[in-house]
Amino acid sequence: MEAMPHEESSLTVPLIEDENEERLGSNLEEVESNSAHASAGTTSVFRTCFNGLNALSGVGILSIPYALASGGWLSLIFLFAIATAAFYSGLLIQRCMDADSNIRTYPDIGEHAFGNKGRLIVSVFMYIELYLVATGFLILEGDNLQKLFPNVDFEVAGLTVGGKQGFIIIVALIILPSVWLDNLSLLSYVSASGVLASAVILGSIIWTAAFDGIGFQQRGTLLNWDGIPTAVSLYAFCYCAHPVFPTLYTSMKKRHQFSNVLVICFVLCTLSYASMAIFGYLMFGSDVQSQITLNLPTNKLSSRVAIYTTLVNPISKYALMVTPIVNATKTWFPYHCNKRFLSLFVGTTLMISTVLVALAVPFFGSLMSLVGAFLSITASIIIPCLCYLKISGKYQRFGCEMVAIGLIILMGVAVVIFGTYTSVIDIIGNL
Repeated sequence: MEAMPHEESSLTVPLIEDENEERLGSNLEEVESNSAHASAGTTSVFRTCFNGLNALSGVGILSIPYALASGGWLSLIFLFAIATAAFYSGLLIQRCMDADSNIRTYPDIGEHAFGNKGRLIVSVFMYIELYLVATGFLILEGDNLQKLFPNVDFEVAGLTVGGKQGFIIIVALIILPSVWLDNLSLLSYVSASGVLASAVILGSIIWTAAFDGIGFQQRGTLLNWDGIPTAVSLYAFCYCAHPVFPTLYTSMKKRHQFSNVLVICFVLCTLSYASMAIFGYLMFGSDVQSQITLNLPTNKLSSRVAIYTTLVNPISKYALMVTPIVNATKTWFPYHCNKRFLSLFVGTTLMISTVLVALAVPFFGSLMSLVGAFLSITASIIIPCLCYLKISGKYQRFGCEMVAIGLIILMGVAVVIFGTYTSVIDIIGNL
């Protein structure tokens, strides 16, 4: 299977092959359709499990200890609750696709349920999520480079730029040529290392605690109600792979085993996230930062391995994530425009805008909390539930399933409201 090795997160699978889309609403459809058709019915269960694990394994693992520290030990209940709801909504996506063989992508599901408005809403949520997580990558790079080189400042034309801000700009300049590329297949293979990267980071952090003198001595807090919205929002950010699931499903040789694939992927990823949360909280307690790598001592080899692994993936993934936004934006311009110039112009403008946002709102934890609360919960839990109720007609019949889905939607809406409010207040308070 050649088209599927790059599913790093919910945000990366539909990012490579979109070249000729003509409408905003159907931009993501063609990208995912190309990928799906290229490998339809040929992917084994094992390979699909690997692709699914890559889809669920992302930068969320860096913030999961901070999420636990925000909410306290009992907030782990919410981690498992969100994992369960996200798993169930994944099954609902499968049922939606089984209802009509013409449904092949996530926007297709929105269109089948609610028409063109449904497709547009699904696509817009996905594009905004892509944009903000790409911005978060720049913040992550700036934070970790400043951790490695704490006393570096930059002077440009007599103007002194702080270390973190300077690193964000430098990383953006390094990434920019990749945004101009037409063929991103090479980077897609690098970005497919989500499982490996998560394993390396988790292993390095455990090694640092066990053998480099940090230990697991912090006791932590049982429950912190004020931090629950932040904790739940960051937990939700870890389970934002649902836009990828239709592509995984259509590529499978034995589609009836897709539910087993979801079980394996969610169990393994949840164990990984829970392990990182517990170990990180035991290591640093309430002092753990929004990225656990920022707590690590830079004079230890294991710490440097974790930090360098953290730095490599976002550099390779940035272009993969913004490509759909670039292609969607290009459809707003007249067809006769020079496509090459248009790609350079839109890509560069998009990069500049994400740099400006990263410089203006350089708070990784708060920004990812906002993405988790407002976008991930909506795209990965609320939308699949609503689409399933509409497509299946279950909303017309009161029953146990209707009650369960209704409770999941209510939980999602509560997270969206309180999580988004808390994240926005945090961002405003830090400005």
